[in-house]
Amino acid sequence: MTDTATAPLLRFITAGSVDDGKSTLIGRLLYDSKTLLTDQIAKLEASAANGDTPDFAGLTDGLAAEREQGITIDVAYRYFATPKRKFIIADTPGHEQYTRNMVTGASTADAAIVLIDATRVDFSDGLPKLLPQTKRHSAILKLLGCPTIIVAVNKLDLLGFDQEKYQAITEAYQKLAQQIGLTAQVHFLPISALNGDNIVNASDKTPWYQGLPLLPLLESLPVSRSDAAAQAAYFAVQRVARQDGSSSDDFRGYQGRLEAGRLKTGDSIKVLPNGQTAKIAEIYTPHGKAESAQAGEVLTVTLDTDLDISRGNAIAAADSAIVPNQQFQAALCWFDDIPLNTRRKYLLKHTTQTTAVKISEIAYVWDVNTLSQVQSAAELKLNDIGHVSLKTQQPLNATTYADNPATGAFILIDEATNHTVAAGMIRGNDEADTFEI
Repeated sequence: MTDTATAPLLRFITAGSVDDGKSTLIGRLLYDSKTLLTDQIAKLEASAANGDTPDFAGLTDGLAAEREQGITIDVAYRYFATPKRKFIIADTPGHEQYTRNMVTGASTADAAIVLIDATRVDFSDGLPKLLPQTKRHSAILKLLGCPTIIVAVNKLDLLGFDQEKYQAITEAYQKLAQQIGLTAQVHFLPISALNGDNIVNASDKTPWYQGLPLLPLLESLPVSRSDAAAQAAYFAVQRVARQDGSSSDDFRGYQGRLEAGRLKTGDSIKVLPNGQTAKIAEIYTPHGKAESAQAGEVLTVTLDTDLDISRGNAIAAADSAIVPNQQFQAALCWFDDIPLNTRRKYLLKHTTQTTAVKISEIAYVWDVNTLSQVQSAAELKLNDIGHVSLKTQQPLNATTYADNPATGAFILIDEATNHTVAAGMIRGNDEADTFEI
């Protein structure tokens, strides 16, 4: 048995189109793995005793509007553990209107369960046609670099657990994965979320399926995101802490989160973007003074000399290869009802830095229905995914998203409305999207 204290935490999301059964799957998974509260179990069993279908979806739909409309609107996070592992689930919306919420949940996921409702797949032209939102969510997972995808073909009980239709759907998704350049490890699984087939235990309804049920598969997955701890140190300064500023020996600490690498007392560092150098004098964590720290920790650090450092600057290892830049290529997921306009003013927020930005070109927009690229598009509309060129007013201390999601991601804010209008991933000049149509 694996020690849950040492086994890595797995964060995963549910994705796919509306009514594919994402919330039901999570509710069933929590129920069958015996990780629900006593009152929740009693409520489900009481409804079953009355002949009603257990409302597994209601376990994750927390907003009143969600329960009233029977849809998922916001991202619902649930924690549970088995004897082998700890998990955080993000139940994300399937409606196209809430794609931005799905991006939020997917941005930190180690794995994604993409549900496909087998009863809604169109088989009329031979090869099954996947729904547009299945394609859109898969494209977003590709952009976000999600390392593992479990394609769960749901509601197979309504098709009599037809093996041929299941295999046809998996072949359609394999073609989609090839077309969008998906590099994730993909697993396929036939399930009935409502009835619990292949959720925790293997189902006798699918003797032709030889793989693991969902929960054992999740317990076996590696956490294979880029190893931020192995990279050169990068500490984004969020706040300068001062004490007794009138004193000659006043305290000046820089607070923030270590996004990459390790820091220890005595390390040589440089400040980005101005390039000033110093050494780490002291490191403080929420638990007190420490000799070293690693990526992910929230810190206060002091330097052996006073430098001009403020919010938005970064403290990096002396040998860091990051070169502050003002021109970037990026993938954008557009969230706003008002389309992207290259003449409109936007702010770009990257780590703790906010600066004005100009979108100089929309290279192309992905058409999720045809999986083609619309070249030289004039605008990005709500839920569009596109590739753009941008120029910032101030240099960004950024990497590509592939190198480190924490230092390669940003959001765009409309200066007029203060709305968050897009999530962006910085890309290298050689990261082209080649779709095979």
